[in-house]
Amino acid sequence: MGIFQRIGRDIALIGGLQRTLKAYGNLSADGAYGVGDELERAADRFPAREAIRFEGRALSYAELDALANRFAHWALGQGLTKGDTVALFMTNRPEYIACWLGLAKVGVITGLINTNLAGQPLIHTISISGARHVIVSSDLADPYFAIEGQIAPQPVVWAQGGTAPGALDLDAALAACPISRPPKIDIKGGDIALYVYTSGTTGAPKAAKMPQWRVMGMMRAFVGGGRGVAEDRVYITLPLYHGTGGLCGVGFAITTGACIILRRKFSASHFWEDAVREQATVFFYIGELCRYLLSQPPHPDETRHKLRLAVGNGMRPDVWERLQARFKIGQILEFYGSTEGNVSMMNFDGKMGAIGRIPKFLKKRLNVRIVKFDVETETPIRGPDGLCIEAHPDEIGEALGEIRTDEVRYRFEGYSGDSKQTEKKILRNVFAEGDAWFRTGDLMRQDREGYFYFIDRIGDTFRWKGENVSTNEVGDLLAACDGVIEANVYGVQVGDLDGRAGMAAISVEPGFDITALHAEVTRSLPSYARPLFLRIQPRTDITGTFKYRKIDLVRDGFDPSQTLDQVYFDHPGLKSYAPMTPELYRQIQSGAFKL
Repeated sequence: MGIFQRIGRDIALIGGLQRTLKAYGNLSADGAYGVGDELERAADRFPAREAIRFEGRALSYAELDALANRFAHWALGQGLTKGDTVALFMTNRPEYIACWLGLAKVGVITGLINTNLAGQPLIHTISISGARHVIVSSDLADPYFAIEGQIAPQPVVWAQGGTAPGALDLDAALAACPISRPPKIDIKGGDIALYVYTSGTTGAPKAAKMPQWRVMGMMRAFVGGGRGVAEDRVYITLPLYHGTGGLCGVGFAITTGACIILRRKFSASHFWEDAVREQATVFFYIGELCRYLLSQPPHPDETRHKLRLAVGNGMRPDVWERLQARFKIGQILEFYGSTEGNVSMMNFDGKMGAIGRIPKFLKKRLNVRIVKFDVETETPIRGPDGLCIEAHPDEIGEALGEIRTDEVRYRFEGYSGDSKQTEKKILRNVFAEGDAWFRTGDLMRQDREGYFYFIDRIGDTFRWKGENVSTNEVGDLLAACDGVIEANVYGVQVGDLDGRAGMAAISVEPGFDITALHAEVTRSLPSYARPLFLRIQPRTDITGTFKYRKIDLVRDGFDPSQTLDQVYFDHPGLKSYAPMTPELYRQIQSGAFKL
């Protein structure tokens, strides 16, 4: 890199950091300013400006605030008080945003439930929230009421967007509530506003505690780096329970007075038509979304749009280059961060493939380090003095974030009601006796110029279709199925697709019914967590420490030429597991199936 190019990138980095810190403002755990105040500030500044457009419906900021106020009064009318929880199991719609913003005004915590969940994962997720009430959109009534009697203690159920047997009518209840702002209560930045769920690396979903200051931080995070203005129109197709779209994207609009263009779910075939019709200027992505767009045939609107900025994470360098070249999007703002973590970075200068940059002159002021890592034991390597060893440039290791109480951005709030899982994410005595660092669970490398690159997840989690999949959780369900003795779950690469597809090596009893297994998997697991491939083994290999051996299995993948074991594919056309053949393998690898 030449000196002028280096200076230019340093200027871009410093300018981006300064704008981002300015957008953050003076967020603190003790400050008397909450998420509800953020909405009211926008409504007072831009009462008539469009806040949300959704399926032909438009809400101004004054109307969004009024709807949020109805939710606040509804909560008070149910006897809910500061610190109580409402679980929100709802597909994308304006009421979703108004609900958690309104509940935050009166200190009620909202648990944002993944709408793909069903069966035991859904029971667990709602149960650990401690919710006294559950709001269910009518289109999700079937999966909810399939498990409703198994949640303890039993919450009160409210249906929105239509009636559902066994549920109270939320729309009617809201219509009877006033639109005036609720009485002010003592809310501090450190009070919990949301529970956002993460699979992490340890099994069942965990409820990450999101204080008011942290939610506002995510809402404001990209306004500086993306130069957000009130005239922006922010296109959100990601699910609203997802932090990237539901907090960062929504917040980008609310904190600037911009308009949210909300879609019920992502559609690659309608993306450009929507973007042009709604005059979108910004959209929020995950890497898979961008790949889906590139897989579509040319569309007449794909270069007639006004998109100036794309914000998100997980975009591979090859996808990045093709996306900008084909669709002519001005800026890609790739970032790294996790819902509960204290490590965050942004790629301000557009270096393809990088998730951010920390040059040497900023290293001591930021809390991120990469340490040497033992893949076999899945733990950081310690030296003779018992302390961790920082990785060399371009050496892959685990990214850690120093936990500091003097700066709210570097805190780790932990998981609700799960001190054991909270402690597992903390690594102590890392570079000095008594220090504490957050374990991201991600393998990264940093080059000599300071750029960070994401490599992979550690251990028992892989990503597929933009979601984290816990191999322990899927394995437990498979092992409970009739005829399955043991199940070893892992992720495998499929062609040039992003992430890893689920595969399970299982040992089975005589008479095992693979059709029944497919039915159980389809009924009990969200689509992204279902094993796409099965491998039937006579026995399951384990290590000397009784852990499932996965290295050889991952290497073999689903290639039938690599094993004498029978391999099966969850064939989308047959809706069943089909035996893998060399020809079927070639078709899958060539992209013949939409996976």
